[in-house]
Amino acid sequence: MQNFTISKQFFKDVLYLTKSYWKSEEKKKAFFLLSCIIALTLGVVYMLVLLNQWNNRFYNALQNYATETIFHELYVFSGLAAVYIILAVYSYYLQQCLIINWRKWLTARFLETWLRNKTYYNLQMFGKDTDNPDQRISEDVRLFVEMTLGFTVGIIKSFCTFASFVMILYSMSGPLEFTLMGHKIIIDGYLFWASLLYSIAGTYVTHLVGRKLVQLNFIQQRYEADFRFAMIRLRESAENVAFYRGEAQESMVFKERFKLLIDNFWKLVNKQKQLVWLNSGYSQIAIIFPFVAAMNRYLSKEFTLGSLMQVASAFGRVQDSLSYFVDMYSSLAQWQAVVMRLTYFGRHMQEVSEGAERFHLERFATATAVSAEKMQVNLPDGSPLLSNISFTLQPGTNVLIKGISGSGKSTLLRAIAGIWPFVEGKINMPKTEELMFIPQKPYIPLGTLREALLYPGTKHISDEELKYLMASCQIGYLEDKLDMVADWSHVLSVGEQQRLAFVRAHIQEPIWLFLDEATSALDEETEAEMYRLLGERLANTTVVSVGHRSTLNQFHQLVLRLNKKAHSVHLEKL
Repeated sequence: MQNFTISKQFFKDVLYLTKSYWKSEEKKKAFFLLSCIIALTLGVVYMLVLLNQWNNRFYNALQNYATETIFHELYVFSGLAAVYIILAVYSYYLQQCLIINWRKWLTARFLETWLRNKTYYNLQMFGKDTDNPDQRISEDVRLFVEMTLGFTVGIIKSFCTFASFVMILYSMSGPLEFTLMGHKIIIDGYLFWASLLYSIAGTYVTHLVGRKLVQLNFIQQRYEADFRFAMIRLRESAENVAFYRGEAQESMVFKERFKLLIDNFWKLVNKQKQLVWLNSGYSQIAIIFPFVAAMNRYLSKEFTLGSLMQVASAFGRVQDSLSYFVDMYSSLAQWQAVVMRLTYFGRHMQEVSEGAERFHLERFATATAVSAEKMQVNLPDGSPLLSNISFTLQPGTNVLIKGISGSGKSTLLRAIAGIWPFVEGKINMPKTEELMFIPQKPYIPLGTLREALLYPGTKHISDEELKYLMASCQIGYLEDKLDMVADWSHVLSVGEQQRLAFVRAHIQEPIWLFLDEATSALDEETEAEMYRLLGERLANTTVVSVGHRSTLNQFHQLVLRLNKKAHSVHLEKL
């Protein structure tokens, strides 16, 4: 378990996450909002000073039974309170505006980095230590922005409050005289020094008690995410688990992850309980402490009741400002955990992107054919899968890729597609817009069935043509659900999803179509119909298929055989 402390590195990490936004195209708007927030915050502090002075006048009036003055001061208080409320409300509102703008910008930046150069995909191979990118982008970005701005404004307010009220407290304290070991000692502004020592002592003790909250919060967030991810996995694979009758195993996984969550939660609760004990006692003593400290001046009639109440109010404000760290320790711990997770995630994405670049594959997107020259395809651990392979796939000639399980058929297709990073050598490819790849289990986005059929949305066709293609691909019975919003990956069977993918192919009309066991869930008759339809409608499309069935031979002219033992490929006629 890592030991977290507030350090220089932590503040460097905060700067790493903040500087880009405040230098971005939105910097003028951001600085304007921040300036307004600071101005309103200063206004709030000024109103607190005026209210502190009002305490003196009001309680003196009460002491003297000055009826007219009492009611006058109540009217004054109403005005001061109204202004205070307005300033506080708009300070909050502008903070939320800045939080929304900052979060939008930072979320977009993380999403851009995550999606750029297929980093989201490469993280699965290079980024094993990066857990739950979805939580980092959705939850941690929100927490970081809210807490960073909250702490910034809180520190500014605390500093201004301290600077304002310390002068009041210092000026009203007067000297404290006492004799110690025969020496006369005079302490000017003793009430200020008393509040300072009280706050420093409370802060230090709180730090000793609550310093482990950082690591406990960090671990708790990870356990919560892992538990949630396990349930999401079951939801996504519900049918498969049901077929396997794997409920007992899934239950065991849930219980193990939930136990880790609960065990750490109790550690967090116990540590938080200690902090609550401390904060509760600290705050309660703070109520009476200024009266005890100033009582000698009141009893000696150096203070009026109004002065005593003003001192108590000022002491409370100074103590509050100096105790900001004490009161916010738990949040500070959570903030550091969030900063660490986001910083690691951002830097790790950069490392993954750079790590993928160490594999040198020359790609030339100007050719009409698909050809590889001395291409090396490796596994993530560095061991060779296919070594020094060379082949040329000519347009107009359909190719079937065959080989025993584990020989690298799907991986070769990924390498051709440019999504497998562990590749070296040279490959000549047609332009990207001329290519289309269909995996064994097609991706179905959230939204309407129409959006799923048109995915990725680069081409649009009429409803009549779309319905015709659906009927041709044997999913015409779904045409009345085109505009229905659903999680279609769970509504449709795998076979229906594969037929849907063929509709996409007819919509996109690629020059090259790569099928990675794209008919594995179809019966042989339906499979043959899908390939026959490709030959009729997409006569100018070259089809490259990965498959095991001998029934596929009739739709291809060449076979690219992969030899697992020799790590080689051989192109021959069928």
